[in-house]
Amino acid sequence: MKTKILLPTDFSKNAWNAISYATDLFKGKECEFYILNAYTSKGYVLESMMVPEPGETEFERAKTISEKGLSKILEMLSFRDRDDKHTFYTISQFNSLLEALKDIVEKKDIDMVIMGTKGSTNSKSVVFGSNAITAMEKLRNCPVIAIPEEARYGGLKEIVFPTSFKTHFKHRELQYLTTIAKHANAPIRVIHVDTDDTLDKVQKNNKQLLEECFEEVTYTFHTLHGSSISEAVRIFVESRESDMIAFINKKHAFFGSVFSKPMVKEIGLYSKVPIMALHDFRN
Repeated sequence: MKTKILLPTDFSKNAWNAISYATDLFKGKECEFYILNAYTSKGYVLESMMVPEPGETEFERAKTISEKGLSKILEMLSFRDRDDKHTFYTISQFNSLLEALKDIVEKKDIDMVIMGTKGSTNSKSVVFGSNAITAMEKLRNCPVIAIPEEARYGGLKEIVFPTSFKTHFKHRELQYLTTIAKHANAPIRVIHVDTDDTLDKVQKNNKQLLEECFEEVTYTFHTLHGSSISEAVRIFVESRESDMIAFINKKHAFFGSVFSKPMVKEIGLYSKVPIMALHDFRN
């Protein structure tokens, strides 16, 4: 079965790097890549009643720019990606990025979204742009991998998976993580940051569930002591030069602790390492 991957682009260097990373990550695997450009017209607000219609000058101008940009990406890919197991499609849609992503994920039964951490604005003071954070928070039925502009795929030495063991795990929540781990032959390093030395009964049961979910991949458990999950993850990843961080987004629980504004500024490391947001399907 082919893996369907959605690649949003605003035609920035960040977006192109994410596309390149995605095609390298899934080299040799049957994939359909859908390259999406969501566009709007200058001077119009999508939520207002005053939006341009097909045929109107502003609409057609924006549509032409979008379609030309997508054609150029296909041309660039024809030179860069010669993997006969990869098929590319382009989608140009007048919409906000989030609504376009939700629409295509649903219509095309997308398995995964891979995007840049920042867009064309590329502010040096911002580690993660609003579009990347919004996608990781709001796309609840599809995992999202955010790729920093500095990241280049050269294989995955290991994937770091932080957890508190306080919520239970399901195979389908982790299937895309295990798929990538198997494809890249990358071990998963499970990090538990704890102020205590022992796990309670619930945590022990959840740890056993995780072992069952990871039975087809190589994995190890690591317990780190300290009060800050983010700092512990940062030190672990930095010291081992890990290649990716993956976590389950439990309705803002762990996600908020990492991506709150003060924490994002504090952890410059996250601007260098791809992050995979999985989701708790009970939400």
